[in-house]
Parts: sequence; structure tokens; C-alpha cells
Amino acid sequence: MPSTQWREVLLPDESTQHAEQIHVFSELQRKQLKKHGHGRALHRSQVAALKAALAVEEDLPDYARQGIFASPAVFDAHVRLSNGNFSVDRAPDIRGFAIKVLGASTPTSADVEQNFTFVSQETLRVSGSADVIGIVDLSTSGPGAALRKAATNPRLTRSTVSNVRDMVKPFSGFATHDFFSIMPIAFGDYAARLKLCAASTTINKQARKDLAADIYGRLADDDLEFLLQAQFFEDESRTPIEDSSVRWDAPWLTVARLRLPRQAPDDELAETVEKSSFNPWIAATEHRPLGELMRARRAAYALSWHNRCGYD
Repeated sequence: MPSTQWREVLLPDESTQHAEQIHVFSELQRKQLKKHGHGRALHRSQVAALKAALAVEEDLPDYARQGIFASPAVFDAHVRLSNGNFSVDRAPDIRGFAIKVLGASTPTSADVEQNFTFVSQETLRVSGSADVIGIVDLSTSGPGAALRKAATNPRLTRSTVSNVRDMVKPFSGFATHDFFSIMPIAFGDYAARLKLCAASTTINKQARKDLAADIYGRLADDDLEFLLQAQFFEDESRTPIEDSSVRWDAPWLTVARLRLPRQAPDDELAETVEKSSFNPWIAATEHRPLGELMRARRAAYALSWHNRCGYD
């Protein structure tokens, strides 16, 4: 059975560390804004914007009936599919699958906007947010600067290489690949990592050449349905809250189904989705993100939104 005995670990002077990190992040985004115009700091390249519906499963066990999953319901949603690179689709890359659930309800709140963010890797081989900032900085530096930074920080270089190896694994397309939250979220009194299971096992060998054409081609013919699953915390050794590099050893439970109805590209929807913030901290209290890495992301998302909107 899942346990409620999970704990987050606060680092000494964590808020100061996160404040220093966002200065690095801000400079990286500033360079991208100057080169490409206003846009996201990461996952800048939007592949597709889609209408969706999230259908909560019936007969969930008591421990899973939390937050927006408390009772069977169907909620409208928007989906943003993206490439992790700043401006172009190239490999190696990490793909993003973001869901904005609209007008959801929980036992304590109505009209909740619930965001879930997934990527095409199950784990991230870092020791915390400082490594993530270092990897992004290293990967976006020029060859000479990257070599100098690598020489002064061998551990960060090893982490970068390990994550790049994960990213170069074949990506068959958004309909045929599993996506993961990497870090856990609260599930009421429980904690869980999330997974979005592939909607199809039929691989399109041409998908890699045009990921948007693949997903819209499938949706021209039929609906797509993804299973949304939760993997619950059991104990710190098998399901560590703070360590993003560990694949959890616990069963998956289907808690909802994400349905993409047949649809064609929609310019108005694409603009709406592109202007929206897909932020895991936009969430019901019962589903707040957990862990130091996610607390650091909270500040980074706020900064990215501020810069992207062109505020003074």
C-alpha cells in the first residue's frame, strides 16, 4: 500500500541558491530573446496545440481519489507538444507533453486550473537544480566556453554526458512514446510520480522527419487516447522523493484517460496555447509539485513568464 510518510528535504539556504540560479537562467533566456524574439526559455519550439478531454477513472482505490481525481468526471483540456531545444527540432533532444486541465474541481475547490508537465525521459541524472542550470549553461555555450566549463567541473560534464545519452535514444513520435513527470507531485496526503502511456503501438517510420505531421495525420483519421497513470510513494529506498535519477520501484495505477478527439491544426488554438503558461505550480493544493528541483523550477517558470511577456 502507498504510504503517507514521505518527506521533502530543504537544502541549507535553499532560497538564496535558487535566487542565484535564476540569474544564470535569466541571462540564458536574455540571449535567446535577443536572437529569436519573445518566447519560452526552454521547450520554446511548439510542435502542436491540441484540444483534449481528461476523463477520471471510475472505482479508483481510496488512496487515489484525491484532488481532481476524487470522483469520476470529464474535464476539458489543452495540450502543448514541444521540442526541448531553444529554436529548432534536432537530436539529441528531450520532448515535452504539457496538459492544462480547464475548469476542474476538487472536494475543496471549484473551477481549478490544473497543469501537468511531462517529458520523454523517466529520470533525470542530476543531483539537484544546480546541476540542471549547469547543464543548460554548458549546452548553450559556444565550443570554447563549453570546453573551459567542462574542464573546471568534471562531475557536471559526466552528468551532461549521461543525460545526452538518454536524449539520443530513439523517439518515435508523440503518439507512440511514453512521457513522465520525473519528479513527484502531492496526491492529497500521498505522493506520486505520473506517466502518460503511449496512445498507439503503430510506429510511423516517417514521424521523426515531421513530428507535427505525424500527430495531426493520426488525428485526421481517428481519436487518440493516452492513459494517465500514477506511481505512489511507498518508502524512501524504493521511491525517493528528492532523487530524480532513480526509477521508482512501485506499481502504476491508471487514474485517468487523456482523449484527443479528431482535429486539424487550428491557428487560433495554437496562438492561445503558445501564449499560455504550462506551469506545474499552477495546480490544486492537493497536487503541488514536490522536491527541491521543483521548488527551483517555480522561480524559473515565473521568470520565464515575465521575460516572455516582455514586461519591464
